[in-house]
Amino acid sequence: MIDIIITSYNEPKATLRAAEVFLMNKSKKIRVTVVDPFPEVEKFLKSKIKDKRFCFFLDPGEGKSYALNLLFQEYSSKDKEDIFILTDGDVYVSENTVFEILYAFENKKIGCITGKPVSIDSKTTKYGYWSHLLFAGIDNVRKKLALQKKFFECSGYLFAIRKGVIFDFPLETSEDSIIPFLFWEKGYKIGYVPKAEVYVKNPNNWKDWTNQKIRNILAHENLNKIAPNMPRTKSFFNELKFGAIFSLKYPKNFKEFWWTLELFLARSYIYLHAFRKIRQKSKYNDGWREIEIKSTKPLD
Repeated sequence: MIDIIITSYNEPKATLRAAEVFLMNKSKKIRVTVVDPFPEVEKFLKSKIKDKRFCFFLDPGEGKSYALNLLFQEYSSKDKEDIFILTDGDVYVSENTVFEILYAFENKKIGCITGKPVSIDSKTTKYGYWSHLLFAGIDNVRKKLALQKKFFECSGYLFAIRKGVIFDFPLETSEDSIIPFLFWEKGYKIGYVPKAEVYVKNPNNWKDWTNQKIRNILAHENLNKIAPNMPRTKSFFNELKFGAIFSLKYPKNFKEFWWTLELFLARSYIYLHAFRKIRQKSKYNDGWREIEIKSTKPLD
């Protein structure tokens, strides 16, 4: 069974698109489950989707990781050929995603796979350009680490795991970081499948951009307590180590070069702000986007 879990937060139109792309695959082994805390989203989706392979899970509102843990146990299987594909309601994937992921899992040594985030924002705006540059940097690093068979974290926008290996995971950090490490500890490799693309609408203003990035940093810094032995691929120093030269080579004109310099300053600011929160003992809270990022909603 291929269980596709789409976690969403009151974005019915975008979630409908996310689900329909997967349901275009006619395999009877596919089951698509949307997880959302809003009953009206269930009503909307069930009025639009008549496919028997579609399910809705009303989330109790305790956070994305909590909901995923519940479904990991409910849909559990001891068959390691069964898989979970995890994605979000505010993104959508390429039509070949399921095929590419299943093909990659033919390598029995791979336990966890991540797809390639692709920005749908225009590069003619500063925040759009930033999103393209950051995603290009992530793609560059993952390709290198995958080739070297080294550990790397996955993308919460799209990743997949074998069933029958783990049945739950800690709630106090981001699932796309801790789950790959749990597989790594059990001797599995992490796979990167750039042909499986996931299309992402990114923040287009300073407030939304900083809120999203700071929350992400807090989630990853919490790994120091939960998994102190985990190799870190998302950190301030790794950004400098792997991303500085790449970023300076990325611009195609003076305007993009200037935006790149501004991005360096912006990334420094959010890390300083996040570290200040950590010193003040602010906790990472896995709520359903308790600080709403309105500009990332693509359709709703």
